[in-house]
Amino acid sequence: YTDGACSGNPGPGGWAFILRQPATGKEMERSGAEAQTTNNRMELRAVIEGLTALKRPSLVELYSDSQYVLNGLKEWVDSWKKRGWRTADKKPVKNEDLWRALDDLKRTHELRFHWVRGHSEYPENERCDKLAVAAREEIAAGGR
Repeated sequence: YTDGACSGNPGPGGWAFILRQPATGKEMERSGAEAQTTNNRMELRAVIEGLTALKRPSLVELYSDSQYVLNGLKEWVDSWKKRGWRTADKKPVKNEDLWRALDDLKRTHELRFHWVRGHSEYPENERCDKLAVAAREEIAAGGR
């Protein structure tokens, strides 16, 4: 489960993930922040950080409220790569650095994508949102 949050766009932002191992019930949650970023970058960072935390190649059920992240991973990345990291209208891909990192992780793990409506009382999404907002607030106040 992943989420990103930003106050202003750009502005201070936070990301968070929850990893759950279904067989054991073990969980890990982490969050972080950047002083000047965008919401889309924080959504991407949440997924990157979550996948990077895995110790070995895994089957990952990825839950996100970000259509940008899910559509990018499912549909857009392969086309962007074929076009030299350009969009269909030949413009540079925004957040290319993060998309490249995600593309590498996508080749390491088997990903299954699940969209959840944000702020719809889906417990893990709500928890990620709270963690991301707290990280954003902390950096905005001069922490982290």
